Amino acid sequence: MTTIVENHLRHSDIPVARPAWVTDEVIAGLAALISRDPAGTGTTKAYAPYDSMLIAELPTSSAEDVAAAVASARVAQQSWKQRPIRERAAVMLAFHDLFVAEQDQLIDLIQWEMGKARFTAWQEILQVANITRHYARKGHKYLGATSVRGAVPGLTKVAETRVPKGVVGIISPWNYPFYLGVGDAVPALLAGNAVVSKADSQTALTLLLARQLMARAGLPTDLWQIVVGPGSVVGTALIDQVDYIGFTGSTATGRTVAEQAGKRLIGASLELGGKNPLIVRKDADITKAAEGAVVSSFANTGQMCIHTERVLVHADVYETFRDEIVRATRALRLGQNFDYTVDIGSLASPAQLAAVADHVEDARAAGATILTGGRARPDLGPLMYEPTILEGVTEQMAVCHEETFGPVISLYPFNTDDEAIALANEGSYGLSASIWSGDVKKARAMAAEIRSGSVNINDGAAAAAGSIEAPMGGMGDSGLGRRHGAEGIRRYTEAQTVAEQRLMPLGPPPSMTLEKFVAMTNAQLKMLRKLRVR
Repeated sequence: MTTIVENHLRHSDIPVARPAWVTDEVIAGLAALISRDPAGTGTTKAYAPYDSMLIAELPTSSAEDVAAAVASARVAQQSWKQRPIRERAAVMLAFHDLFVAEQDQLIDLIQWEMGKARFTAWQEILQVANITRHYARKGHKYLGATSVRGAVPGLTKVAETRVPKGVVGIISPWNYPFYLGVGDAVPALLAGNAVVSKADSQTALTLLLARQLMARAGLPTDLWQIVVGPGSVVGTALIDQVDYIGFTGSTATGRTVAEQAGKRLIGASLELGGKNPLIVRKDADITKAAEGAVVSSFANTGQMCIHTERVLVHADVYETFRDEIVRATRALRLGQNFDYTVDIGSLASPAQLAAVADHVEDARAAGATILTGGRARPDLGPLMYEPTILEGVTEQMAVCHEETFGPVISLYPFNTDDEAIALANEGSYGLSASIWSGDVKKARAMAAEIRSGSVNINDGAAAAAGSIEAPMGGMGDSGLGRRHGAEGIRRYTEAQTVAEQRLMPLGPPPSMTLEKFVAMTNAQLKMLRKLRVR
């Protein structure tokens, strides 16, 4: 019996959580997709949050395996980039149809590996479906050549084109294994790149099943490869080999990724942590604001980078809002089921459970009040923790500024919009924010003053994140770059200028002196200024 199971006793009344269709043969077939030398011996174990039982012992990749995966991906990319984008899009749409049709198995795996409620798992399917269709239908517009004015209008014809980076590395986390792993791979592949993904060891099967479906959709062998293993080995080796790296994870690790990418002069996009604020103005619909705050705070058991952790409430409506959000939180259904009867599932690991409990206990010991929640629920599952609302949190408490990444929020009163903006901008993060107000014009004005990659008005977090034609990302310690929208696919390309000079070369003709050419050009500059050209 391993430590993880010993530390979180499995109760006899908690059923085994392994989906019936996930046989040893199925797991072996998925494990075979990991890029690893057959002679390799390293393995990693993952345990199911629902019952702490072993999910699988998967082979791990070495640094040499990563190098080999990138090398074979680079070969495959040469022919893939030559295929018209409509052909690449057809593969993505076929993949879309497959995973939508077979979503139940993907959702089962997401729940089994990560522990979330089924509706939250289904939302990953929805998001990737929207992303895949969007880029398959609009990718040619994002990546198409654009004509621009040349050095000498009429004589210089210039186009800005987009060429793929080559091999893209994607390091995705455990909290949204399908959305963050596949949702980033789809535009990279569509843009003409090969992809080597580092799957998180906790949720590798979900990504491997997606890779299996992509192969069935017609993606060439070796074009998308998956490696598994510790970040210190596999992640480091990946950044050392690829032409671009996309990382989603903690700010601390993101700094390391950025430093390593910078030394190689390769591009990087980093979506990192957040301590996201939600503002309730005194003119807000209190019931809707409370219900929206509950969703953005506790969905995915609080384990998402854009979830609300700080709720800032106008003093005039503070008590009313407090009572309403406590009521709505207590109404949430906690549990572990492979159906839609549960609102809040399990935490993903003992480490997450410990981090959440430590923040709550630290705040309690320092004088904060627990309005609801504040305790683990081993009777429901080994890693279950109640949605928790804190009041009276001060700057001395870890939960005030550190990201909890769990089902814990803190309430803070404010008196003016300026005070709310100042509170929202405290700290170094800037990923997501929310404003609830009956006056949208004032809410928009406040949004412009908040340092955050996205600001939702009268919604918690989903409105911006679900608007996949708009960019999503963070400011400050919340990261660099954007996913979704034009930048979400263009980040995987290089801009290339193709300039064609016609009729005559630039510069003075042989028969003209340099002095005369300079004088003539200066006269042209004055004329162009008067004509408002450029």
